[in-house]
Amino acid sequence: MKFVDEAIIKVLAGDGGNGCISFRREKFIPFGGPDGGDGGSGGSIWLVADEGLNTLVDFRHQRAFKAQRGQNGMGSDMYGKGGDDTEIRVPVGTVVTNVDTDEIIGDLTAHGQRLLVAQGGKGGLGNIHFKSSVNRAPRTSPGVRELKLELKLLADVGLLGFPNAGKSTFIRAVSAATPRVADYPFTTLHPNLGVVSLGPDQSFVIADIPGLIEGAAEGHGLGIQFLRHVARTRLLLHLVDVAPIDGADVVEQVHAIEHELQKFDAELLDRPRWLVLNKADVLPEDERQAVAEDIVKRLGWTQPWFLVSAIARDNTLPVCQQIQRFFESQRVSAQSRKDMLPGDVRLRGEP
Repeated sequence: MKFVDEAIIKVLAGDGGNGCISFRREKFIPFGGPDGGDGGSGGSIWLVADEGLNTLVDFRHQRAFKAQRGQNGMGSDMYGKGGDDTEIRVPVGTVVTNVDTDEIIGDLTAHGQRLLVAQGGKGGLGNIHFKSSVNRAPRTSPGVRELKLELKLLADVGLLGFPNAGKSTFIRAVSAATPRVADYPFTTLHPNLGVVSLGPDQSFVIADIPGLIEGAAEGHGLGIQFLRHVARTRLLLHLVDVAPIDGADVVEQVHAIEHELQKFDAELLDRPRWLVLNKADVLPEDERQAVAEDIVKRLGWTQPWFLVSAIARDNTLPVCQQIQRFFESQRVSAQSRKDMLPGDVRLRGEP
């Protein structure tokens, strides 16, 4: 299935039914008065998050959605039936934006979550509500809305790096995901998700996105359109080829990716980002550590770093274990802050 992470749709809520102008006509009741019922309300349109979907490709074929119109009111005080609501299923992680105002309407992040994107019209009033028979029933018409749907994958860890840095090989080594792997650039054409399981209640989701190159912000390569999929992650793994076959400087490659992140979203640079020096197997065993330490020193890297060989699955498990410990410490810190009341003061030295 083709991976599509953006779509534009139009939604139109149902009109309210017309109110009825009717007068009671019965034997022996010469002045029965008005008995026109109200029109039914129009149907609304809801977006519903569905964990069974993972792409917006369905909206390539259907882009316009309209809810059912309300039934007109009738005589004898009979009200019109309301129009049925329309539900549109979207993947979990979909961000909805109003195209006209560029306003984010909502963010569907959980299965079954619903978002009202078009309110059905209110049914017109029947003349039962008026004393004068010359007044016609009012009715309202909802407007058409154009919405932009943008899918942002939900993952705990995001992989960054140049093409052929070994990101897909890494996610294959640590999870059950099977992205395509080959010896040429841009093998990965769309994001892949993998679940890393280390034991009971010890797992996290990792996202592999297509490789970035210098100038990606200007549209070079596959551009930066896939960087949105690491926007929700809590940790970034920056994978680099420790010994590029073309002789490129590893330090310059790292700085190039950082520059593209800065252009896309400066907040990503402030997020925890660990360095993973991959393809250690291509170096002589007695030189690996020295080469890695030299790269780290030239970068002035202060966050955690690892030397691994994803294809040989060498040292990949310690990386995952360290990630799990990082998330557990975050969870403990968050719970500690939650348990602490606004007026509480901790003792010095207490965690």
